[in-house]
Formats: sequence, C-alpha cells, structure tokens
Amino acid sequence: MEWIQQLVNGISLGSIYALIALGYTMVYGIIKLINFAHGDVFMLGAFIGFYAIARWEIGFFPALIIAMALCAIIGVVIERVAYKRLRNATRIAALITAIGVSLLIENVVIYFRGASPEAYPEVLPETSINILGVNISSISILILAVTIVLMILLQFIVHKTKIGKAMRAVSLDPDAARLMGINVDNTISATFAIGSALAGAAGVIFGVYYTRIEPLMGVLPGLKAFIAAVFGGIGSIPGAMVGGLSLGVVETVVSALGFSLWRDAAAFVILILILILKPSGIFGKNTREKV
Repeated sequence: MEWIQQLVNGISLGSIYALIALGYTMVYGIIKLINFAHGDVFMLGAFIGFYAIARWEIGFFPALIIAMALCAIIGVVIERVAYKRLRNATRIAALITAIGVSLLIENVVIYFRGASPEAYPEVLPETSINILGVNISSISILILAVTIVLMILLQFIVHKTKIGKAMRAVSLDPDAARLMGINVDNTISATFAIGSALAGAAGVIFGVYYTRIEPLMGVLPGLKAFIAAVFGGIGSIPGAMVGGLSLGVVETVVSALGFSLWRDAAAFVILILILILKPSGIFGKNTREKV
C-alpha cells in the first residue's frame, strides 16, 4: 500500500514536470530553440499565484487563471524582445540569449522582492481520501485532475483549432506555411503564450503542493522538465507528458528506496542514458540535418 502512495506522489510531481516540459517541447518543435528562461516563467507563475491568493484573497482556481494569463503575456514579451531577432542567427547565439534572459528574470525578481523564500498560503483544506485502502491527499488528486484537464485542452488546441493547425504547419516547414498564408510570427508568439501559460499553472500547483517558493526555484525543476522533454522526445507533446510523469515516478521511487540524496542525480542519469541509447527519445524520430 505504501508503494501505491509513493506512485501517487510521483505522478503528482511528474504532472508538474510534464506541464513545464510541454513549453520546452512546443517551442523547440516550432523554432528549434531550447528556451532556458522557461523555468523562470514557472517561477513567476508561482509568485503571481502567491500574491493573487495572499494579497487579493482569491481562491485557487482564479489565481491559477490569473497566473496562466499573465505568464502567457510574459512569454510573448520574452519571445518578441529577446528571440524574434535571432531566428536566423546561429543556435548558440539563441541559446546564450535564453540563458541571459533566465538570469535577468531571476535577478529582477530578487532586486524587487529579495531572495527570501515565501510560504504559500493554504488555499485548499488538507484532507485524505481513502481509495482501495490507501489514503491519498486531496491536493494530489486536485493536481492530477488539473493537469489532465490542461493536457486535454492543449491536445484540443493543437489538433482541432486554427492556431493549432498553423503551429503544426510551421513546425513542419515555416517557409511553406508562410507561402500558404500563415502568419508565422503570430504562430510562434501563440506557441510561447500557450507554453508559458502551462508553466504558470505548474508554478501555482507547485506552490500549493510544496508550500515554499523562492526566486531561484525555477532552475532545478526547469532543468528536470527539459530532461523530461528529451526523454519523451523533444518536439513531441505526448513525449513531454510521458517523460514528465516518468521522471516524477522515478524520483519518488529513488527517495522511497532510501536514496533521497540521489533523487536529483537520478534525473541526470536518465538524461545520459537516453542520449546514449536513444538520442531521439521515446516518441522522437531520427532526422537527418544538413550542415
């Protein structure tokens, strides 16, 4: 029974990784950019949710929506200001810029509010639900439910809406998409908006689940979400979901076995193994690249 509890904890943690990983994989699928500032958008989402709950005294779901909306705007601003002019630049230039944007966001937050951590206010009553003899936290169930709803919504947007079709077209061939009348710039901005909104939701969920946030909180979860995206196949939306959930379960199992100090290392061991054994990831496809 304890293992079922650990599995639930792993899925809850993996859900957070999966939401962040979706932003990485969507942006990479469109413009082949690893947006290392994405983890800091996750951090901003956590703080937006915190101030919405603590200062405005609103509930969890309104705070979640506000965080998603503001993070979507932040994502578009980052893309327009930092990345748009570098689309035809070398990949290393875009990568360095992404790292610079990440450091800028972190230090701006530290400058305005300090580096001290905040305790997330309690917005949901901590209760346990007995399922098949296992006591499962109501917060864990809520996290899983919210994640599933957001992932279903994302799949609907990508496969059933006009902007989703445009995103898939641009990811296959931007030049051909442009010739077919698709506004590539707006499509890329929409991709950043959706990915950043999911990261903002993950930030609020993280704050509610772990009850402690601070300005550098996005670094490690951001790296782990990137590993999850690579594990599932960078550029694959189902891969990001499976990669995030798998990574969360692996970390929880490692901790349950008594190796809690190695839980962070486990993620990087998985990255090394996947790059050696299957560099394209679980759902990724091997592609040839002209040089």
